[in-house]
Amino acid sequence: MIDEKDTHPADKDGKYEFIIHYSGREVPCTVVKEQNKLNVCIEDNISSELTLNDDGTLIQTGGTDLADSAVEFIKKRIIG
Repeated sequence: MIDEKDTHPADKDGKYEFIIHYSGREVPCTVVKEQNKLNVCIEDNISSELTLNDDGTLIQTGGTDLADSAVEFIKKRIIG
């Protein structure tokens, strides 16, 4: 049996660019959302992966550790 994954774009998929307050500075942040994965790049040197769970929570699943406040800001910015 073949397990087919859902490859249709999820709601709000795409690339987002905005300014985030991180480590006491205003720095550029780029987020690429694909399905339930968010690939985060802050100031071109901090990379992290976040996963959106079915219950709406956003958790970090890889990369550089981000502060909880940064994860919440990204969630509000991308998910709403």
